[in-house]
Amino acid sequence: MEYPKLKSVAVFSRPFTVPGFDEMLPAGTYDIETELSAPPDDRNPDAWKASVLINLHPRTSQPGLSRTLTVSLADLDAARAKDELTGKELTEFFLEEMLADPMVQLVMRADGVSAMQLRQIYSGKRSSEAAREVTTPIREARTPQDKSSIQAAENEGMPPRSN
Repeated sequence: MEYPKLKSVAVFSRPFTVPGFDEMLPAGTYDIETELSAPPDDRNPDAWKASVLINLHPRTSQPGLSRTLTVSLADLDAARAKDELTGKELTEFFLEEMLADPMVQLVMRADGVSAMQLRQIYSGKRSSEAAREVTTPIREARTPQDKSSIQAAENEGMPPRSN
């Protein structure tokens, strides 16, 4: 019996690897199949984890051989995220996403923390001078308009005060 599977495509713009597979996979388009739920005859459905079946490209030495690789959904997502960022690590991807968030930018501004300081913290490479810059927030002069914007953001979603 066939179990429901989601068929889609993963596109890699550069060669990539996945954990547990020693071969460097070439850039290109890969057909993938994801099981949507645990098979009904699975003895432990709570322990079931989503996995993806990747249809690999044939090797040039064996062009008629079709191959597949089963990987965890998390490993495939990590490889795709790293590929999208031209080889950057996944932590850099999350840092850039976080820095693009308007609410995070507002909090950073209120706390006097710059994007450069956060990048320095997350890079793990600190010189003594960079460490001093990171631990000493830069406070800028705020206008009354800045203060009211920050206060409005802090109070967003709060019930109005009754007098």
